[in-house]
Amino acid sequence: MGGIDLGFQSAGYHTVWANDCDKYAVETFLANFDCPCVLDDIKNINPADIPDFDILCAGFPCQAFSVAGYQKGFEDERGTMFFELIRIIKARKPKILFLENVRHLLTHDFGRTFEIISTTIKNLGYKLHYKVLSGHGHGNIPQCRERVFIVAFLDDREFAFPDPIPLTTKTTDLIDFDIKVNDRYYYNEQKCKFYNTLVECITEPYTLYQWRRNYIRPNKRGLCPTLTASMGIGGCDVPLILTPFGIRKLTPFECFRLQGFPKEFVLPETLSHSQLYKQAGNSIIVPLINRIAKML
Repeated sequence: MGGIDLGFQSAGYHTVWANDCDKYAVETFLANFDCPCVLDDIKNINPADIPDFDILCAGFPCQAFSVAGYQKGFEDERGTMFFELIRIIKARKPKILFLENVRHLLTHDFGRTFEIISTTIKNLGYKLHYKVLSGHGHGNIPQCRERVFIVAFLDDREFAFPDPIPLTTKTTDLIDFDIKVNDRYYYNEQKCKFYNTLVECITEPYTLYQWRRNYIRPNKRGLCPTLTASMGIGGCDVPLILTPFGIRKLTPFECFRLQGFPKEFVLPETLSHSQLYKQAGNSIIVPLINRIAKML
């Protein structure tokens, strides 16, 4: 829904065309960007229909490779989207490729998956660079989020990814710990069958907790746990906080802020909360993308 685009545009680039198969993500994109966004499966995209462009940016689905998913890789239909990108790259030969995925892409199937990816890109004439960067170490955003970034050039230019920077942004800068939000975000005995466990374990204010499958874990480094696309449907991996008004989950707006989106980014009121949580969890650390875009 535009996280990569926002990071590039704030570094002086202009997005000329976009594509996604999720109609809700497209709705959010169109509410924030003034360029075409085609709602369709990438398999149906004709490379000749894409306007001229210099850089191809893509975050192909990570669930097939993520440690949080089933790690099926190319056996998962979502994992084959990479080869659809290659189809477009072959036809259009952009000057630069910018790809993003979960860090476990590097070790999936004992490294064979990434070897296929890197070899395929190199065989098209590109010089490839890659590195794992984190939101809190390289983007000044207090979230435990590590991703592998792949940058490739048609020429032999040198390239260096951004160096680590101090983390000066605090979770209190992005989360309204001391302000009453809508009642829907708070837990109680009626809403939550394990509410007593929450009360027993969540005791520290200004700390983010994570409900795992059978326990609750605080983040003692002052960071937010990795945001996931499943936050809006309950279950595990939902960040929780203790406030003067009770124990609650993060709001969608807070999740976007914890991805580095600016306050003025538009979240369409027509979208459900589950869709907004999904979009936030599927997105990236915008300031980190901005730093890489500047290096390009």
